[in-house]
Amino acid sequence: MTVRTAPTHELGADRLRSARELLDDAFDGGFSDEDWDHCLGGVHAWIEDEHGIAAHGAVVLRRARHRGRSHRVGYVEAVAVRAGLRRRGFGGAVMAALERVIDGTHAFGALGASDEGAALYRARGWRVWEGRIEAMGPEGPVRLAEEEGHVLLRPAAGRRLPDPAAALVFDWRDGDVM
Repeated sequence: MTVRTAPTHELGADRLRSARELLDDAFDGGFSDEDWDHCLGGVHAWIEDEHGIAAHGAVVLRRARHRGRSHRVGYVEAVAVRAGLRRRGFGGAVMAALERVIDGTHAFGALGASDEGAALYRARGWRVWEGRIEAMGPEGPVRLAEEEGHVLLRPAAGRRLPDPAAALVFDWRDGDVM
């Protein structure tokens, strides 16, 4: 199993199309155009086989404010493994590659986890953020109470996570903010 990494612009149209097809299938049609847009512009990790992309994930730069300071956050997006290949280590291999990117370029990693995906991330040392989650909306800070308990963080190598006693305020984006 070979995991490859590259920024979005190096994947090419065919590989990007294959990744999108995987994500559409893996999320049973619940992967929107906005979700796709969220995973572009960062670094992708993927595994290919003769059928195309077998596993995929991406890490993109997001900003999060905490106690008056803006942090570079490696936000993990679009992690999926083709049906029939799940529970064989593909997801963990993709995550290991993304975590190396986070360790090298960000203060910490963050992701919004589904109930199905949370076990993979927790097993890799990601921790549920116990604090308040907000986003800097067009009109100012907006609390994202429905996301609380579903956002996981992982410190970059040699760093600490923010203190959950203060809110973590992410940048705004269209579609699902988290």
